[in-house]
Amino acid sequence: MTEPSRPQRGENLDITHKRGKPTLRTIATIAGLAVTTVSRALSDAPQISLETRQRVHRIAREIGYLPDRAAQRLKTGRTNVIAILLDSHEEVVGFSTSIMYGIAKALKETSYHLVVAPNFLSTTDIEAAEYIIRNHLADGLIFTRTEPLDARVRLLLETGFPFICHGRTEFSTPHPYVDYDNFTFAYEAARRLIAKGRKKVMVILPPKRLTFCQHILHGFMTAVREAGIAYEVPEAVDLDTPADVMRDFIRNRTDAPDAPDGFICPGEVSALAVISGMSDAGRILAVDYDIVAKETSRLLTQLQPKVDTIHEDLTAAGEDLGRMLLQRINNPDAEDLQLLLPPQINFPIG
Repeated sequence: MTEPSRPQRGENLDITHKRGKPTLRTIATIAGLAVTTVSRALSDAPQISLETRQRVHRIAREIGYLPDRAAQRLKTGRTNVIAILLDSHEEVVGFSTSIMYGIAKALKETSYHLVVAPNFLSTTDIEAAEYIIRNHLADGLIFTRTEPLDARVRLLLETGFPFICHGRTEFSTPHPYVDYDNFTFAYEAARRLIAKGRKKVMVILPPKRLTFCQHILHGFMTAVREAGIAYEVPEAVDLDTPADVMRDFIRNRTDAPDAPDGFICPGEVSALAVISGMSDAGRILAVDYDIVAKETSRLLTQLQPKVDTIHEDLTAAGEDLGRMLLQRINNPDAEDLQLLLPPQINFPIG
């Protein structure tokens, strides 16, 4: 068990028991600082030394200090809230929790709070974004599953509202984003299957409306054309297809002529559905066929170690999203707020 941090000399944390709800003055008394210094330290003012800011934040956490957000909003015009719009898709295992954990890590030593705004609160994604902007419910917005000409991005660029998205668009105007290099994922996945001697490779794509569908397709087609190998891009299923429908599709496709013997799956659920469908057809993994899948948890590694996986670190992506959005909020002219994260490839030898 970790020993709690000890008060520094002159810090009396027991003072809060006598004073009720902790205030800025409570922290100032404990830390031996002026109230204005404490206020600026909690706001991470660069004029206050890092050591002082860290000590003030630590005392605030230990005594349970919570700022009066209504008063802060009146004084600064800020809500100290970051909102994230979450899609309801379930293909990527632990997507929401991993992304939010990473964002929370980025916000940990700041005055900002993370608020989840599920898309079902509005009929469309754009209405959800408009609602947050119109009612000033947050100082910045994070959202996922971008489209090439995403209406949310257009709106936020036009209004100047701080945002960052997980995924890219095709707008000529630069905007903040964190994305995963899906071209390289698909290219290396196809090359892996080709190197294992597979004769026909199938890729399960995301829905066509999403930008990263084209990135995966481009990487896949580059690899199969370089090798001159047969390939298949099914129209009847995609990454959002329910697992049971995907399983039945694969089972039926296996009975047809020239069935694929290599599969690229951009998610763990689709990979498990392919395994189930192939098993129903009497096919054996790593004998009759192989799979390369994108892994965001350790589910496949633990349950199906014969599946080759390429990792996407969603927690790291969330941390980058939070960190870069804070930069955008604090500096509207900030540049270099685009980040493309590389796939983590660690195929076993042999």
